[in-house]
Amino acid sequence: MLNDRWALPVATDDPAVVAGLDTFDTSFITYGTTAAAVWEAAKTDPACVMAQAKAAALEMFLQTGQSSVKAAPWLRQAEPHLDTATEREKLWHAQVAAWVDGDAETAIALCREINRRWPQDLAAVKMTQFHMFHVGDLAGMLEVAEAALPVHRHVPEMHGMLAFALEEMNRLDEAETAARQAIAMKRAEPWAHHAIAHVMETQGRCAEGFDFMSGLADTWADRNSFMLSHNWWHAALFAIDSDRPEQALRLYDDRVWGVWKEYSQDQVNAVALLARLEFAGLDVGDRWQDVAGYIGKRGPEHVEPFLDAHYLLGLTRAGRAVAAADMLASLRDYVARQNPERLMGRIWHAVGLPLAEGVAAYGSGDWRTAFTRLKPALDGLQQIGGSHAQRDLFWQLWLRAGAKAGEIATVKPYFERRAAERPNVPKHRRELAQLAQI
Repeated sequence: MLNDRWALPVATDDPAVVAGLDTFDTSFITYGTTAAAVWEAAKTDPACVMAQAKAAALEMFLQTGQSSVKAAPWLRQAEPHLDTATEREKLWHAQVAAWVDGDAETAIALCREINRRWPQDLAAVKMTQFHMFHVGDLAGMLEVAEAALPVHRHVPEMHGMLAFALEEMNRLDEAETAARQAIAMKRAEPWAHHAIAHVMETQGRCAEGFDFMSGLADTWADRNSFMLSHNWWHAALFAIDSDRPEQALRLYDDRVWGVWKEYSQDQVNAVALLARLEFAGLDVGDRWQDVAGYIGKRGPEHVEPFLDAHYLLGLTRAGRAVAAADMLASLRDYVARQNPERLMGRIWHAVGLPLAEGVAAYGSGDWRTAFTRLKPALDGLQQIGGSHAQRDLFWQLWLRAGAKAGEIATVKPYFERRAAERPNVPKHRRELAQLAQI
């Protein structure tokens, strides 16, 4: 037995394996670029259950159609050694196995057990939040962060985790306080920057938000592609809110799209930003084609409803009708086979499929179908994961589809409420003016 960075035992006698595990954990909680060290650690000691479990987790983080297939052998390799593993290692293995099996409820329950018994394992806290975020358990995200805080008050990343959970629960002032505490402890804490961006976006502090994010951008250069491109994505949203879409387009070209074009989250950022640029009246040229080329290579995957909806928007806006139709047909078949007794099965049936159909209709210019199919998905939208800001894309699609379908009386109050809630956002005044001209 050797201890990892959390001063907890791991069943291995190889310091290099523990070093690989520590590198993975550090990269995971800081959005670094060295998580792949765990794969070498797992190969070095096939009997180390923790290494196999985290190697499988990294496969799942890549969010491809092959992630579960690639994760399974790591988990199987660990199975003969479970009897000699620590209890924490067994639970890590079990929660990743549940994740691979599509059983989000069990994965969360097992993570909670790790948090309860070994609160010093901050990677497990982060993992719990990750699973909860992807099924919209925002209250749970905050609960686990608050429970872990007394053990990790000295860790800036802990305050970043707390800040984002507070923001998603609309406790905005507390979220900003927690995030600023994290930044005071460590300027290069990008998840805390991200939490403040959410707060300022919700409050309509566009100019301040743009300056804030731009002023910290030098600290993102060595972070992974998601964190780097997503924080710049937030800066671009501030530019759009300020009615400076040309500046947001430059950020798209220079900062948001192109870091790792094959990665799901980079594709999501690109699709969501291009759509918002079009909402602002900008001609984005052939940029849809570039993004759709990478999405098309994925084929129908159905990893998460949140991802499929973005992929379909990208394909349809690029005019790739055949690829979009194939994805929808595959999705309908996939959802029909999902177990409604499971959480993810219920989410796919109630939200994922109507959302995908509505988004595809919007991208194809079928405004009436988009308006009709998107509406039932909106009430359960939180369950598909993504933040408030990310999910707002689908509300905006519905509102614009309604306007184009002639449902002005239905959608106008929503546009007016947005303007009232964020009176200092120029974008909203333009949207209301445009609506009046329809």
